[in-house]
Parts: sequence; structure tokens; C-alpha cells
Amino acid sequence: MGALRWPSLTSLSSAAVAVPRHHFHRHIRLPLRCLSAANFSAQSNTFEKELTPPPSELDHSSVKPKLQQEKDRVITPRSQDFNAWYLDIIAIAELADYGPVRGTMVIRPYGYAIWEAIQEYLNVKFKETGHSNMYFPQFIPYSFIEKEASHVEGFSPELALVTIGGGKELEEKLVVRPTSETIVNHMFTQWIHSYRDLPLMINQWANVTRWEMRTKPFVRTLEFLWQEGHTAHATPEEAEKEAQQMIDVYTKFAFEQAAIPVIPGRKSKVETFAGATKTYTIEAMMGDRKALQAGTSHNLGQNFSHAFGTQFTDENGQRQHVWQTSWAISTRFVGGIIMTHGDDTGLMLPPNLAPIQVIVVPIWKKADEKTGVLDAALSVKETLQAAGVKVKIDESEQRTPGWKYNFWEMKGVPLRIEIGPRDVSSGSVVVSRRDIPGKQGKVFGISMEPSTLVACVKGTLDEVQSSLLQRATSFRDSNMVDVSSYNELKEAIAQGKWARGPWSASDKDELKVKEETGATIRCFPFEQPQGTKRCLMTGNPADEVAIFAKSY
Repeated sequence: MGALRWPSLTSLSSAAVAVPRHHFHRHIRLPLRCLSAANFSAQSNTFEKELTPPPSELDHSSVKPKLQQEKDRVITPRSQDFNAWYLDIIAIAELADYGPVRGTMVIRPYGYAIWEAIQEYLNVKFKETGHSNMYFPQFIPYSFIEKEASHVEGFSPELALVTIGGGKELEEKLVVRPTSETIVNHMFTQWIHSYRDLPLMINQWANVTRWEMRTKPFVRTLEFLWQEGHTAHATPEEAEKEAQQMIDVYTKFAFEQAAIPVIPGRKSKVETFAGATKTYTIEAMMGDRKALQAGTSHNLGQNFSHAFGTQFTDENGQRQHVWQTSWAISTRFVGGIIMTHGDDTGLMLPPNLAPIQVIVVPIWKKADEKTGVLDAALSVKETLQAAGVKVKIDESEQRTPGWKYNFWEMKGVPLRIEIGPRDVSSGSVVVSRRDIPGKQGKVFGISMEPSTLVACVKGTLDEVQSSLLQRATSFRDSNMVDVSSYNELKEAIAQGKWARGPWSASDKDELKVKEETGATIRCFPFEQPQGTKRCLMTGNPADEVAIFAKSY
């Protein structure tokens, strides 16, 4: 399939609103400002291009005119260049833009609305499981980071440091929050005294800074948004239960809300979070078959409580160190949604997270038809809104209906309702699905009667949600290969697939796989096959299978 072309608004006729419906689709061009993959990255031709404007664009005098230009734009076909396709969609769908500082991005309203939908769902789940929201400062004394040895070693290359404040050199340099385990423990030490203070379970929605060298919008940026949960418990069993409970919350969210069939499991020792005893993860297969670590939950054991002296007096009057967890999902999940469901037309958003679930496009040919059509469109909007559907009317007159069809499909809106004069006369509408292109995805003659319309729209949204999950699951399963030897693993990775096989080899062997194939152990999945197994690397007995893949 060739690339879709989106030229400037000047090439459109504002008088073309009255084109018959069968002429609308696929013949209209969209106006978009010049924001290409090169704007996001000028440094690398590899998959992970940097989120960096060319040096010349960092000068404000040169940026503004360039960004105001309108010229022909294309969405690069996904099969041709997945990375360029991804960056094109982010730019064209107005999800994000690059910031003036290398590696940063500005999340635009439509992209932020997706993040808000993620927040809305998770916030409820966190509170249902007994957690309270709060906020910690983003500036952390460097001495805090140094207290936990593996933590500082793991994060040192990514730290952003503040050394001057108020025009004076600071007595102690400050770290701009890369994660909050250290400052959380500092405060927990002041709040926790007795077993009666436990469990202590909090969450914060915040930004974090990690000085990444290779960035990709949403997936890996210098600064990003996330939630991070932190809990303290009296026993190791409670902490382990909490860590597993939260990875289950993330798994359910991924399947039911994002329609992404993640694989939950445990990270290898090599891939475990710095300072944790166990890390649980949900791993998602993107459209290019790379893995995305979409969420993590860490059992921290007593590592941080020993480092910070976070203790409590138990029921027997003995002083004990608390057992802790931390867990997080970030704006990286927005990138995962794009790369899992998007196609050559643009975004394809799961209805449960879509900022707009239904776009209503009114169509009229004559001036005396306009009022009737718009009144019907407004009535449809009000009916659906009252039923809890996120709906919008595109009643602009400067653009043709076909332009609107293409535009809202590119924005990933799950359903489109078309209303013309004949529809008004018959009291019906046309419903079109984003996930099924052309006439196959259209249903004609849906009654505007409220109960019928609401039932049809809600039922169809559920069908789209299920269809996206089924499609992604089929894609994942068809690209997963069971292997029993290292040669088979290498062959599967070379084909761009995920390899699943028995593993009990050493950390050194794991690093060898990464060096020779570029793949890492994504996880030891919770669902394990029965029967005896032999390690694919050593031939020794193995209790578990591991999943290997190249990743973001």
C-alpha cells in the first residue's frame, strides 16, 4: 500500500461540502504543518532515533517560520519504515511535539487526553486496592541516592544534577527525580514507628527525569510522566502479595482498556530493577515485533529500609525493618498503544481509552438542508453523551466530508456517524468502524431512536475493543517461537520473532545472548508449560521457560 498524502488546506475547495457521499472517502487531502521524523531526530538512522530537532532549529528565529509552513506530508507506510511511520503519526495526529531541550517532548492536548484516560482508570484501581495519592518533591539530595549501592550504580549514568541555586553553588548537589524510592524511604522513616502504622500504601502522579542518550517520543524521553506506587509492610509475604497484586492490576488494564495482550512475568536477575529483589513486568509485542516493557512492579525486600533505617516496633516489642514494594506505569504506554494498533492510515485507538469515541459528520448539499442535518446531528450527540459516550460533531464548513473522514480516521476515533438529508428524512444514520476499512465497516439505516442508537453504538464500540485485542493477540502468538536450542533461539531472533524456551543458564550466558543476538530475557512468564525441561543453552534441567526478544 502506498503512502497517504496530506497536503495544505489551500488545495481544498471550501465549496466542496456538498459532494455526494460515495465520492468522499480516500480522495481528500489534509493540511498539516511541516513536522517530519527529522524534526524528532536528526542524529540516528536506526530504530531509536533521537527526539532532537536539528541544530539549526534550536534558534528561535529559525524555528517559528519553519513550523508555520504547510506543505505536502505523507504517512510513511508501516512496512516500509516503522520508526518513520511512528514519528509521522505522532506529528500528524498532534500527539506530541519536540521540546527545545534535546530529548524532551511537549505532549499536546490529544496525546495528553489519552494519558488522562489511563490515569482515570488506574486511579480508581489504586484507591480500590487501598492506596492514597500524595506528592514528593522532585529534588532529592544526592546523598540519598548514594545510600543504596545498587541503586546509585544503576541510575548514575542517567542522573540530572542541580549544583547551583539562587545564584550560589549548593552545599550538596541535588538530583532531579529519576524515581522516588530514596526520598520515600526518608519520609517513611519519619512516619512509621509501630506495626500499627503498617501497611503504608501511597501513590504519586509525577514527572521524572532520566538523561537518556537515545530517545524516542513517548517510549524513552529525558523527562516523562508516570505514576509510582510505594508501599511498606510488616512481613515479606505481604510485600510479595502487594507486588503481584499490582502487576495483576496492570495486566488487567492492558487487556481490558488498552486491548494489548501483554505477557506478565518475572524479570531475570540481570534485568531486575536496581535495588529490588524481584521485578515483575508486563511485556507487549509492538507492530514491529519488538518488545515494550509496559509496566513493572518491584519487590524491594528490605534493601531500602536497611539503607535508610526504616524500622517499626512489632507486636512483640522488637524493632524490625519494613518490607517494601514500588510499581509504575508511564506515558510510554501511549507509545505502546500507537505501535500495537496503528496502521498506514494513522492511529487506531481502543474505544475504552479514546478521547473521542464517536465523531459525527453532518452532510448537506443545499442551504435549506443545513439546519435539519445539524439539528439531527446535535440530537444524536446529546443522546450519546447522556449515555456516557465521548462524542464530538465536526460541523466545520471549510472542509469536505471526505476530508473529515480521513482526518478523524487518522486521529484513531473508533466510530464515525454520518448524517445527510436522506438520513434525516428516514430518521436513521450510517455508522462506520475505524478498524474495518471501506464499506465492510459500515452499517446503514441505524435508527436515531435513542434506545436503538445507544445500543448500536455501545455494542459496536465493544466489538471494536474486542476486535483490536483479538487482532493483537493473533499477531503476538503468530510471532512467538518455541525453541529448544541456542541455534533455534538465534534463528528466531534473526527473523524478528520472540523466542520462548527453557532457561537455567548463568547471568554470563544471558549477557552472551544479548551480545550475540541483541535480544534479552523479557521475562519468565507466569504461565509455564508442564513437564520436564532442559535449558536451551546448557542442556541442564530447567524449571522455567523464558521469553527472549529485542526490545525498546
